Amino acid sequence: MILLIILFILSLMISWMVIRIGIPLSYSFGIADRPGGHKGHDTITPFVGGLGIFIAFIIGINLSNDLQIPIDISSLCMQLSALIIFLTGFVDDIWQLDYKVRFLIQTVVAMAMALWGGVLLIDLGSLLSTQPFELGMLALPLTVFGTIGVINALNMIDGLDGLSGSVSFVSLFLIAIVAFIAGENAHLALMMVLMGGVAGFLYFNLRWGTRKRAAVFLGDNGSMLLGFLFSWVLIDMSQGENRAMTPVTGLWILAVPLMDAVGVIIRRIYFRQSPFRPDRFHLHHLLIRSGFRTQDIVYIISMIQLVLGCIGLIGLYAGIPESLMLISFIGLFLGYCYVIARPWRFVPTLRRLHTQTGLISRDCRGVYVGGFPVQGSQYFIETLLRELQSRYPLDLYAHETKWEKHDGRFLYATIPLFLTEDDVSTQEVQSLILRLKALFKRHESVEIRQYIDRDHRHDRRVGNQSITEELRNKDRRSKHNSVLICKIFNNNSPAQTLEQAANPV
Repeated sequence: MILLIILFILSLMISWMVIRIGIPLSYSFGIADRPGGHKGHDTITPFVGGLGIFIAFIIGINLSNDLQIPIDISSLCMQLSALIIFLTGFVDDIWQLDYKVRFLIQTVVAMAMALWGGVLLIDLGSLLSTQPFELGMLALPLTVFGTIGVINALNMIDGLDGLSGSVSFVSLFLIAIVAFIAGENAHLALMMVLMGGVAGFLYFNLRWGTRKRAAVFLGDNGSMLLGFLFSWVLIDMSQGENRAMTPVTGLWILAVPLMDAVGVIIRRIYFRQSPFRPDRFHLHHLLIRSGFRTQDIVYIISMIQLVLGCIGLIGLYAGIPESLMLISFIGLFLGYCYVIARPWRFVPTLRRLHTQTGLISRDCRGVYVGGFPVQGSQYFIETLLRELQSRYPLDLYAHETKWEKHDGRFLYATIPLFLTEDDVSTQEVQSLILRLKALFKRHESVEIRQYIDRDHRHDRRVGNQSITEELRNKDRRSKHNSVLICKIFNNNSPAQTLEQAANPV
């Protein structure tokens, strides 16, 4: 076990060093991903993350022999195939290869894996009886098809900072558990190498600390490499008399990438679109439209993958029939297809869930304080000013509005932060909300929450056909019902701001 930990740490350090050196070089040689098209980022970002993982993989797989943990799983074939896949992805990142060329190369590599490496999907497990369901002549075609599918599934989910790497790390961890329980030291060592490589990449790819966006991307070179290695290991561990897992367990271990990729492709075909045309109907895109921030999305999807993977392991070790595990997976997949087929029905539900959990929205622009009786306007404004002046150099806008909820006129204030999703401080917003709730806790009618720009894309009621535009205009923040009574900028001087408050605009 100590040797495996050493292998993990060495792989992590190698990946970290390669990426650290590769970042400035990538800018010098123009090897970086540029904004545009369907891409969500707005800065030039190197895609050398896959390079770090690849170098860590090559060195680690050979270093394991020196640590007396031989990875003899057709090692030469695996390394050469991984090299071809990595170079294909790297060329694709730079020159945008035609998808037919990519599929051709992926097919050749998958056939080499099956015919040279001996990694072949011979059966689908005991789905219909106690005996494995043999594939016969279909073994090679389904192996190639499945390998190409996994390669591209991981590539398609790579749409947010830290997402593909985090999901991959979770799946690698689950496979490592299976290999450990089965006593397959070769596969376990390989998992430790890949986990170390991915961990070194995530250091640069995740948003953490003061980093507001990824320093590097995985790129097609990294996602295709990981997808190919996942295919190799899952097929190899699920075949033979002494298999470590059942084939259906592999579906659960890669549940999120597989369901997301296949579901989106089916949706495109159903709506008569090209299955190779990028769109914004992946799971992470739905969460973005629901207001979830990048860090929250990565955490949520990674946890979903962990839970689904654990369900697969529970089914494996609890002896649950493989047919039942497959039916359950298919049922889960059909439910996911229903969700993404009509996202406008699901997104409002996610928006409500986001609000109920108290997470800070990616569309948050400050804090809203509303529902204060208009008779106490002076107290309302002065209380807000004292709190803001003592802690936050922020602006203040106070309005008087007719609030249908309480059948009368009330005050509301907006404290804008004018921040974007990349640099909004969740701690700052949450701290301000908690402080204001403490100040106005004696006033039951006061509502304090995040301030989100009025936009139909952010309206939680979008999709509800019973809500007409006339009813929306009666909202307490509607411009038709409110009057600006006080506007205070950069409240750094108490005397100045209080004078402005006493003479509202």
